[in-house]
Amino acid sequence: MADIQTSAADKKEKEYFTNTPQEAPGFFLKGCHQYDWGLKNRLSKIFNPKDGRTVMLAFDHGYFQGPTTGLERVDQTILPLEPYADCLMLTRGIQRSVIPASTTKAIALRASGGTSMVSPMEEWEGDIDGKKIKLQRPGFEPLSNESTALTIEEAIRLNACVLAVQVFIGSAYERQSLKNLTDLVDAASRYGIAVMGVTAVGRAMARTAQYFRLATRIMAELGANVVKCYYTDEEFDTVTSCCPVPIVIAGGKKLPELDALKMSYNAIQQGASGVD
Repeated sequence: MADIQTSAADKKEKEYFTNTPQEAPGFFLKGCHQYDWGLKNRLSKIFNPKDGRTVMLAFDHGYFQGPTTGLERVDQTILPLEPYADCLMLTRGIQRSVIPASTTKAIALRASGGTSMVSPMEEWEGDIDGKKIKLQRPGFEPLSNESTALTIEEAIRLNACVLAVQVFIGSAYERQSLKNLTDLVDAASRYGIAVMGVTAVGRAMARTAQYFRLATRIMAELGANVVKCYYTDEEFDTVTSCCPVPIVIAGGKKLPELDALKMSYNAIQQGASGVD
């Protein structure tokens, strides 16, 4: 009630900007303008608001591969790269045991799991570096039998910006993986945390634009705020165009540096919002 006794002189000193409507700016990421404040804020930590891009550093492979090559000692091989990334994709175990709590990087927390590389083996035959190879490898179907691997309360405790869940479109456990996605979307949306659907591709599935159009669209339709998939040399622009939320391209086999840079450039030019 302080303004009731204000003099005319005092009122003139105030500026109410009555002739200037308040701006209602949109959000810089496609498909995200209707999210609430907290979710937008977390996405702004993953993606740079200046250009809408992200460099995501994923080292969550140990959740089913164990100490795979290059990740034997995360503190020695990954921590030196942390300053150059926008977002760290990792498991809660590595976050707690290795990553300093002082980090300012966004956290993409692995939220699905439950299988390993010693799942039942299957015989595989194909070309590797131009040579015909026949060997025993972990079966894709057993590997795809994942469940959710943490609670939303745990994600909050770890200050996650986004939860990463593997989705196995076309596998025997497709339905279960999609249920994992929707369960996490329901839980995370209550607290303004994003969910990222991660496309998993079995050896029997071609890494084609047709497949990724299907997989990414399904994940977005079911509520994923971000999706991750592989880059395709042909028609990748149709993948990003069909997907109503940001796409981050997944890493793959090691490439020569120039080839990796060219792939990243081409992906961004064709509509990707980030690289991993």
